[in-house]
Amino acid sequence: MAHPPAASPPDEIDLAMMRRALALARAAAAMDEVPVGAVVYRGERVLAEAHNRREADQDPTAHAEILALRAAAAVVGSWRLEGCSLAVTLEPCPMCAGALVNARVARLIYGATDPKMGCVETLYQICTDRRFNHRLVVTGGVLAQECGAALAEFFQKRR
Repeated sequence: MAHPPAASPPDEIDLAMMRRALALARAAAAMDEVPVGAVVYRGERVLAEAHNRREADQDPTAHAEILALRAAAAVVGSWRLEGCSLAVTLEPCPMCAGALVNARVARLIYGATDPKMGCVETLYQICTDRRFNHRLVVTGGVLAQECGAALAEFFQKRR
């Protein structure tokens, strides 16, 4: 498989989906969950959306991306989410980045970078590693200031 094309700037649909993800992140914060939201979409159609639920579900895998991918797979009736994009407010961790590759998601749009766990561009490049049989087009830093502010505000209140 050839390397995916270089990321292009986010379009209006991508920005709208990131705004949805940001609203989901704020809903997570209101539930005392780390404020991360994710939206899976194909074109203008939202297939699924979720926010972190690790505390509510007492599930270490209940990250926004994993929950959104599971729900999107149920909607399309396949684990292969080809042609889909995922917008998420925080750079995915190794588990979520791996799930994106395994789900065959076409594009990843993320907000804030994660210096401690980010495995899309910061610590590792799981989504674009040529050794894997699938790679994603990645666009980072979309509404990064707003996404980062939601996280900073959440953790500031916890201190």
